[in-house]
Formats: sequence, structure tokens, C-alpha cells
Amino acid sequence: MRLRILLRLAALTALFGLVALSLPAQDQNTDDVAAAARRAREQQKNAPKPKKVLTNDDIAPATNTPAAAADGTAPKSDADKDAAKDKDQNAQDDPKSEAYWRKRFQKTREQLSNAESELDVLQRELNKDQVQYYPDPQTALLQQNNRSDINDKTAQVDAKKKEIDSLKQQLSDMEDDLRKAGGDPGWAR
Repeated sequence: MRLRILLRLAALTALFGLVALSLPAQDQNTDDVAAAARRAREQQKNAPKPKKVLTNDDIAPATNTPAAAADGTAPKSDADKDAAKDKDQNAQDDPKSEAYWRKRFQKTREQLSNAESELDVLQRELNKDQVQYYPDPQTALLQQNNRSDINDKTAQVDAKKKEIDSLKQQLSDMEDDLRKAGGDPGWAR
């Protein structure tokens, strides 16, 4: 029994000795890390600031506009702006241009998105009406026999589903038209 107690005491003493030896080493490492961090902060403060790098965003676009003539005519830049505006308008109306196809697809996709959200709302309202409880017995009896509100909502849901199918078919047809016109299929995205 004494032998066991002595072995335990020896093991415990050895354990405490190892712990005591490791503590100063940790403090020294902590001090080294703190000193290194201080030195790094000082170097950052003393470091020269980087020079400004000029990019295309920093430089104003060069304009080749002649000064106004002595007779008071406007510079050609206004005419150039009008021509560019007309060119952009023509590009949107030209069935072979990318802007034309992207605008058409975007418009149809927005209509489809709106129709799908409206369908979601109608379906929620229909589900609510199907489990509706009327505290007034007169209204409850009428709704049991007539169910007009549920029938109306069901008709609206069916109409909206047909509209969504129609819009999806329009998108498919436009993709076919785009292919036939020789446009890039990426314009449909």
C-alpha cells in the first residue's frame, strides 16, 4: 500500500515538474511574439506610402471638339452625340442586333416572373379559402352550397397557369427566331 502511494507521489511530482518547466518557455514565446508585433507596427508607420497609380477611370476621355467658330456655330460634339444616340436607337430596333434580342428576352422574362408571383399569391389565397371557417352560420351555409369564392379563385389560378405556359412558349419561340436570324444563343440569357 505504501509503495502505491509513493509511486503516485513520484508521478505527481514529475508531472508538476514538467508543467513548471514548460511555463517559462511559454512566457518567453509570448514576449517574442508581442515584440515582433510591435516592430511590425513601427515599420508600417515608417514605411513610405505607395504612389498613386493612374487608371483609365482617373483620366477623363479625350474629346476632339473644335472650339466654337467665330460665327457662333455650335461645336460638332452635339452632332456627334445626336448621331450616337440615333445609332443606339437603331441598334435596339434592328432585329439582327444584340440589344434588340436582349431587350425582347428581358421583357418576356419579366412578364413571366410577374405572372409566376401572381400565381403563387392566388394559390395561397385559394388554399386559405378552402380551409376558411366562417363563425356566422348563415355565411357558412351559403359557402357550403355555393362555394363561389373558391370557384372564382380556381378559375383565376387556371387562367394564370395558361398565361405562364403561353409566356414559356413565347420564350421558346423567340429562341428559335434568334437561331433563324443568325444571332448568338448567348443573347437569350
